[in-house]
Amino acid sequence: MKFQSIIAALSGLTITLASPIVEQPERRAVVSGGKATFYGGNIAGGHCSFTTIERIPNGMFGTAFSGQVWNHGGMCGSCLNVTRGSESITVMVVDECPECDQKHLDLFQDGFMKLGTASEGIIPICYEVVNCGIASPLKLVNKVGTTRWWFSMQVVNANGAVKSLEVSTNGGKTWQPTTRRDYNFFEKNTGFGTEKVSVRVTGATGKSVITHNVGVGSQTQFTAADNI
Repeated sequence: MKFQSIIAALSGLTITLASPIVEQPERRAVVSGGKATFYGGNIAGGHCSFTTIERIPNGMFGTAFSGQVWNHGGMCGSCLNVTRGSESITVMVVDECPECDQKHLDLFQDGFMKLGTASEGIIPICYEVVNCGIASPLKLVNKVGTTRWWFSMQVVNANGAVKSLEVSTNGGKTWQPTTRRDYNFFEKNTGFGTEKVSVRVTGATGKSVITHNVGVGSQTQFTAADNI
């Protein structure tokens, strides 16, 4: 494997992201003049730390994204429409490629083979960020060891990049920030001092989803009412 994944030693419950795909996803600026390579793929061991994801949603493939613009895992869970000529695929960012620049995607091999052949090794592409089109709500997953005194939470099954995760201990009257780590968890080292909180997840598009009565127990997970 030319581009190795960064292993995140995390464990947890299993979530299957096999939700139906909504048509006509939202599209953004195209990154042209890019290139793609491939590797064996790594969801649970990727730098996005998606240890609770059993598989990528139906109709999508996986990719590692540029380490040069990693931005503390800010692209984790994002979906990209990748095009080569008349062929295109949709991929989800689940890992980091430290050596890749912003125009270089290291695709899972099954996705790469939809656009090229293994013997090519490197192929020209362009890509754009799209809405993942996941019909089911997003999920909140607490990391191993999470308590009222140490907070660490991840967002999975989201329709795109997560911009921020905020926590309220008074039912949403006021909100406190968390810090996003490179391994794609939102944390507060001192916790929030209570067993249940409200969580506000804001996507890159600006849409927010609020979930109340979220417990802070280790490895627990909660389903929101909506998606970003």
